[in-house]
Amino acid sequence: MNLRDLQYMVALAEQKHYGRAAQACHVSQPTLSGQIAKLEAGLGVTIFQKLGRTVGLTDAGEEIIAHARKALAAARDIEETARAHKDPLSGRLRLGVIPTLGPYLMPYVLPQAAEKLPHAPLALVEDLTGHLVPLVSAGKLDAALIATSDFPPELTSIELFDEPFWVVTPSNHPLLAKKSLRTSDIDPASLLLLTDGHCLRDQTLDLCGHPLAGGKALADMRATSLETLLHLTAADYGITLAPQLAIECGRTSIDQLAFRPLEGEGTSRRVRLIWRRNSPRAKALMELARIVRAALPESLRKIDK
Repeated sequence: MNLRDLQYMVALAEQKHYGRAAQACHVSQPTLSGQIAKLEAGLGVTIFQKLGRTVGLTDAGEEIIAHARKALAAARDIEETARAHKDPLSGRLRLGVIPTLGPYLMPYVLPQAAEKLPHAPLALVEDLTGHLVPLVSAGKLDAALIATSDFPPELTSIELFDEPFWVVTPSNHPLLAKKSLRTSDIDPASLLLLTDGHCLRDQTLDLCGHPLAGGKALADMRATSLETLLHLTAADYGITLAPQLAIECGRTSIDQLAFRPLEGEGTSRRVRLIWRRNSPRAKALMELARIVRAALPESLRKIDK
């Protein structure tokens, strides 16, 4: 068994199709399927089972693939460690970022990162927290920018900044009579939310309550992006919460919108950089964390102790 064999197994587990797995590994389908068959014969267990036109994992296969992923991540670590000892700040950094943060934070960060880390260009992957965290754990991403504290123990983090939430309303909304708002001012039934999986959705519900709690379904309209939420708000379908960077970035230059700060305990989110505890890129990631902090606009709240 060699690393190439492990790559074939993991590719088939992810693609669930011999042809697609072979394409992902840049080999012919007979080569991949023949090698998988040899592996199963050598191990004496069935790893994959046919499910119609696709394949799935057996119980033994689930455990074997988990170990294969760890072995491939360890092999990548060996290569990264060797490169890091040559130059700790050299080599591409694969960075995940959540969708409610990436479009608004990265325009501040990217120019500074290009200047301060010229030999470690950032390769960005934008996705939901629930998808990014496993990619970091598996070594497929070097790090990720997230806005929750929920991640497994094999990962570590550095806290970067606290980002306040603002209430976004149509420009003629009654709430605008107040200069600032508290969660008690907000009717949960009027809230517009992101789809399941977005941490901003969960944070909004934790703060304001569920819109269906009172039996009303006005705000049960879910958007896949913050920009869609803002346009729905402008069209007077309801109100929403948005993090401060989204407001400052210019993405909210919609004439029919108005904004009020949200006051009170827990009305901000803490943004973190997470990575594997044994990552050979730790020095470069600590430098990236410093770059992010330095690039923030002055109006943004730093860490509240």
